[in-house]
Amino acid sequence: MKKWNLIIDVAKCSNCNNCTMAMKDEYVGNDFPGYSAPQPQHGHEWLVIDRHVRGNGSMVDVTYVPRTCNHCDDAPCVKAGQGAVTKRPDGIVVIDPVKARGRRDLVQACPYGAVVWNEELELPQHWTFDAHLIDAGWTQPRCAQACASGAMSVAHVSDDEMRALAAQQNLTVAKPELGTSPRVYYRNMSLVTSEFVGGNVFARSPDGQADNVSNALVELTVEGDPQPRRAPTDAFGDFKFDGLDDRGARYTLRIEKPGAGTAQAAGTLDGSTYLGAIELQPFTRLSRI
Repeated sequence: MKKWNLIIDVAKCSNCNNCTMAMKDEYVGNDFPGYSAPQPQHGHEWLVIDRHVRGNGSMVDVTYVPRTCNHCDDAPCVKAGQGAVTKRPDGIVVIDPVKARGRRDLVQACPYGAVVWNEELELPQHWTFDAHLIDAGWTQPRCAQACASGAMSVAHVSDDEMRALAAQQNLTVAKPELGTSPRVYYRNMSLVTSEFVGGNVFARSPDGQADNVSNALVELTVEGDPQPRRAPTDAFGDFKFDGLDDRGARYTLRIEKPGAGTAQAAGTLDGSTYLGAIELQPFTRLSRI
């Protein structure tokens, strides 16, 4: 049987908030019996965009991660709901707007913080994957439809097909250690979970002027890794080694540009780091670069 899944590419999310506005436009003041009660106009977020910052100095990147109900296959809210929360055959979780009234405990049942409390209605609420629209024949929820950057897409596939797709595209889920089997998948989450080391390479001309060095070969060796990583500097003399997961490990950098010189640096991986400007010294050939 085909089931609904949401795929979010965090590398494409620009924090435009089209998805959050589309969700509010759909639910604020609108009652969908059997699916959801109206969402309050203020103080209620069924989709939150988290901001993650890496780096320092002039090498900083920001990644935005939309966070909403994961429609877990082994959902803690369903277990705690005792009939007030149901898991549909198509994978969508629905908090019954009648049976769940007064059940504030369901807010705490969600380990992802995706269930919020409507004080006025005394009702726990969440994003329903726009189940009322899906049942009316829509092929995607409004948040995905409104996403201008293409960061959100849906996969209406079988469980086996979804597992294969996740493996093929290296998709991950939030808090996999909980074992709740979420149906919201993320692409490019290494931009949040891993670290980088970067810097700028320059050399001085005979008259003492500092010039950026392009196409210098930079070699990064991380303690415990079987092979060093290599990359050239770009047109501005910058380099960046991303996807480093060995927090706490020692590393060494060796840089060479024939005719310009060499340089070395070392440190410990402790968060994403910009090493600043590294000056090439008079040429001394390095043994492995």
